[in-house]
Amino acid sequence: MKRTKTVIILVVIVGVFATALIYLWKKNQEDPITYTTEMPTEETIIVKTVATGSIVPKEEILIKPNISGIVEEVYIEAGQYVKSGDLIAKIQVIPNVSSLTSARNNIATNQTALQTAKINLQTQQANYDRQKALFEKGVISANDFEGIKNTYLQAKQSVEQAEINVTSARQNFDIIKTGTTSGMGDIAQTQIRATVSGMVLDVPVKAGNQVIEANNFNEGTSIASLADVKKMIFEGKVDESEVGKIKEGLPLEITIGAIEDKKFDAVLDYIAPKGVAENGAIQFAIKGTLNGIDSTFIRAGLSANASIILDRAEKVLAIKEALVQYDPETKKPFVEIEIGDQKFKRKDIELGISDGINVQVKSGIKKDDKIKVWNQLQGTPSYVRN
Repeated sequence: MKRTKTVIILVVIVGVFATALIYLWKKNQEDPITYTTEMPTEETIIVKTVATGSIVPKEEILIKPNISGIVEEVYIEAGQYVKSGDLIAKIQVIPNVSSLTSARNNIATNQTALQTAKINLQTQQANYDRQKALFEKGVISANDFEGIKNTYLQAKQSVEQAEINVTSARQNFDIIKTGTTSGMGDIAQTQIRATVSGMVLDVPVKAGNQVIEANNFNEGTSIASLADVKKMIFEGKVDESEVGKIKEGLPLEITIGAIEDKKFDAVLDYIAPKGVAENGAIQFAIKGTLNGIDSTFIRAGLSANASIILDRAEKVLAIKEALVQYDPETKKPFVEIEIGDQKFKRKDIELGISDGINVQVKSGIKKDDKIKVWNQLQGTPSYVRN
């Protein structure tokens, strides 16, 4: 019995030993690590930051009435093109009782002044006629007659001025009552006309709405908003961490979500000098004018992204950033180039700009060099120092 157990134990030990020998033999038969290589390429590297925003007209004009009242009729609708001077809407005036009474009293006052001026003129006319007859007979001197004549002419001028004042007071009364008066023609205040040419973006009122004139105490009611849709700008915001990298005059690439597979060029025109806190971060407003959009209709208010081009290198020698290694002591970049079958040599390089995927190589390697795709987990790199 004891002999049987001893045999079994010896067989197990021999089996384990044999298994270990077989494992080690197979391990030694495995192929050695084979590194792949990549060659530098010619790339255009662009360094950019992205801002979100929307497309808006460069100048949006709000048409406001110059008299208060009720909208009687609207002649335009959103999306329509209008020219400067085209009729947009008509206002029915609701007169203010206080202003109407004041205007009526003003007419009466000016009419009284006219009657007084006419009476004075009649008196001066009679005196002038008498003195003229005496002057012609040589009774009075020429100097005395000139004074009387001037007084008569002044009385005549006063009557003419009083008549003008009465006419003006009546016109003012008509304007307050009806919004227009005789002689105004196309400039009647009840007719609202376009002040610029462009597309109608919005008509926020309709017939029956009450509108208020623009004055020192009220900005007035907007009848319509007009804009030249061929002159559009990008309005967006950038984070405070990016604003220090940008400046006016940098090129922009605008992509609009509603217009696929098309980019628009723009120029950064404005960076806000003051940031605004939004969601716990400071945002700075920016604006950029779009170029070359004559053939594309862009609706105002479309959301868009702007790629702000910070730097660009055209057709330069570049490699993938993953191929670059850094000396643990000097922190200088280098790559390993193939000098034989699975033999590599270290080459120090000078880097330029990077877009996060590719990096420009200013010096250190050539276009036909084969660069090792290294693996940090493989242990010490197999390069030969210069």
